[in-house]
Amino acid sequence: MMSRFSVCVGAVMLVLSGSCNSTNKPARPIGAAVEIKSPLGLPPVTFPADNPPTAETIALGRLLFFDPILSLDRTVSCAMGHDRQTGMGNKAGRRNAPTILNAAFNQLQFWDGRAASLEAQTLEPVTNPVEMAHSLEGLERRLSDDMAYNAFFERAFGPGKVTREKISKAIAAYERTLISGNSPFDRYLYGGDKTALSASAARGLAIFRDPTQGNCAVCHSIGENYALFTDNKFHNLGVGVDSAGELTDLGRFEVTRQDADRGAFKTPTLRGVALTAPYMHDGSLRTLKEVVDFYVGGGTFNAFRDKEIKSLDYLSVRDRTDLVAFLESLTGELPQEGRVTSPLR
Repeated sequence: MMSRFSVCVGAVMLVLSGSCNSTNKPARPIGAAVEIKSPLGLPPVTFPADNPPTAETIALGRLLFFDPILSLDRTVSCAMGHDRQTGMGNKAGRRNAPTILNAAFNQLQFWDGRAASLEAQTLEPVTNPVEMAHSLEGLERRLSDDMAYNAFFERAFGPGKVTREKISKAIAAYERTLISGNSPFDRYLYGGDKTALSASAARGLAIFRDPTQGNCAVCHSIGENYALFTDNKFHNLGVGVDSAGELTDLGRFEVTRQDADRGAFKTPTLRGVALTAPYMHDGSLRTLKEVVDFYVGGGTFNAFRDKEIKSLDYLSVRDRTDLVAFLESLTGELPQEGRVTSPLR
């Protein structure tokens, strides 16, 4: 589940390491590190040792995230291009893009987990032919020729060339600020406010957590002190199986080449899920009711369907309505930019 905003770690990391070699040492922000405060219901935000968040890198990353200068024809930014689900020339990718909200807590990025970090993820859309269709060399030249951006990069990283490594680190620093919590669910479970959930949503939470009922929390994890609503693992639900019972997208298998990963996709967080239709990696389900009904039916059978996926046809109509009410209660406080999404497919 999850939606908005397409787009191998090895390739990206090779690109980044090439950039590092050109300057003899990795780029590192020069400003003082700032704290990214997590709202109720979420753990502390972590970051790589060589990319601590600073006010300067976050501000630069925000500029880059919203600027169509990153795309070849200057028409698509990370934010606007993927909000409309298409790239340059209105081309559409093969997968529905997950939300960027709370991507800071993902262990791997993209539906198939091919990027090991936000830094590794950020530049894939730039070179993807159906998204921004640019080259990293071209992007470096374009930003280097922009006097304003040169000043911004110097402020964030010190003197030196504009490099793809600096670009990726700045965008990743900004994306780590896009966290959303303190939802009615959080106030109910972690804040002790038993009035925060409606009676229907509270019943839905019980069904969601009960191993004999919905058993949803087996993958969409809820912890004692915080809830990511994802196990950060990969599962085959039978989404995208054609009429002949064949998988139309091999998912995680394309990265690992392990048969057990055929048709498996990363468990997305459910936080903000009411805002991020359509759902599933292919965007095939339009509403939360359709999602609940899909699980009630036990997904779609195929040879690699996850063993945890079972029919829930014993759930009543009220049970299903309560589950939707609970999912709607996961809408938390949004970052200042509001509902921001990004290429994380």
